[in-house]
Amino acid sequence: MAFRSSIAKFSLFSSSSQSLHFHHLFFTCTTPPPRIFRFCSISTASGVKNKTKKEKHKKSKNLKASTLVSKSSESASLSSKLALVKEKRRTRSTKEFDENAIPIGDTAAHIPVMLAEVLDVFSSSSGRPLRSFVDCTVGAGGHSSAIIQAHPELNFYMGMDVDPIALDKAQDRISDFFSEDSDLKAYIVLKNFKYLKSLLADSDEKPLDPGVDGILMDLGMSSMQVDDPERGFRVLGDGPLDMRMDPQASLKAEDILNNWPEIEVGRILRDYGEESNWYSLQNKIVKARSQGGLHSTTQLLDLIRKSTPGFKGGRQGWIKTATRVFQALRIAVNDELNVLQNSLYTCFDCLAPGGRLAVISFHSLEDRVVKQTFLDIINPKTEGDEVAKIIDEKEEWIKQTVKGSKGRVLTKRPITPSEEEERLNRRSRSAKLRVIQKNIVLC
Repeated sequence: MAFRSSIAKFSLFSSSSQSLHFHHLFFTCTTPPPRIFRFCSISTASGVKNKTKKEKHKKSKNLKASTLVSKSSESASLSSKLALVKEKRRTRSTKEFDENAIPIGDTAAHIPVMLAEVLDVFSSSSGRPLRSFVDCTVGAGGHSSAIIQAHPELNFYMGMDVDPIALDKAQDRISDFFSEDSDLKAYIVLKNFKYLKSLLADSDEKPLDPGVDGILMDLGMSSMQVDDPERGFRVLGDGPLDMRMDPQASLKAEDILNNWPEIEVGRILRDYGEESNWYSLQNKIVKARSQGGLHSTTQLLDLIRKSTPGFKGGRQGWIKTATRVFQALRIAVNDELNVLQNSLYTCFDCLAPGGRLAVISFHSLEDRVVKQTFLDIINPKTEGDEVAKIIDEKEEWIKQTVKGSKGRVLTKRPITPSEEEERLNRRSRSAKLRVIQKNIVLC
């Protein structure tokens, strides 16, 4: 469908006086000396032992207190070091969060994450105009509409998504920005981004020759998906165990829980949810099949609560486990990591020389795939490749790059949202932005 719009050591001792006292008693007592000697020896030794025990106990207490203080100090120091390491592994954005850029009526979950940073990535100040752009996860159209407004030179736009509801909203939002006489050719497509190359090849504008100037992938879930209990994504919502991004897909979370081999269920929880209690959960999920199986998010949540070690009725422990389990199932149902990895290669192939691919991920598994795939794409093992520090007044967001024979990773460390955005838009807290650029071939 085409339309014109877009977007402690102690020792016993006796003093010399005590030794003389023992000797005196031994020779002066009228009762048998051995008996008195034994009596006096026991009495005196007992006193020494009691005194020694008190001193030993006191020193032991002091040692324990000293150890606690030392451990507390070490713990604080370790926490500080870990925080510093975490900060060094990323580049926190310094961009201001513009609340005024959010259309009236949009909820916090509809706010496009790291919008200012995305606009910087595709800014014309990079030296290349943005004439063609693809949003692989258009969602509600927040990023796309801002890109279209910022680039009047844009003449080709394609927005993709597997969610028909989100796509309808995006189409309405983007079409508001353009008139009928606009030169922009816009396509809104209900497809997974793994089909990008074929879709571009089939379009009338043939943007694959020479390629697309900018491609964006925002891997976060939209509020329309999370807030709808019928989709099965919400941990604290009662709904069917669905979790399909594409409503037309056949595999559901319910199928995995009730039909897949036990070893596969455990692998999903371990690898995709990074859940330490995966083995116990795996066994209980399989045992539940003999009682009718699991068919709703409430049933799954009840199983998780009862399976969580130390569960006493509170939420703090099991809610985190539930979040990891739901993540694991969602990734498995939609084959997210494999699709993502393959699509990153496809998107890079579709870029024009000098074109950029930006990816926003929201959990460590996704970010790991993006990071490793970017490095594999640019082929940084060849001679002459290097890590370079960049100082560019036009593009201050670029700090360190990794150069390769096919391209350059512009974000050696991922960019994360500003503190202000994290405070005002809680959904952005785990976001990480990575960017890769295709090399310009010099003739």
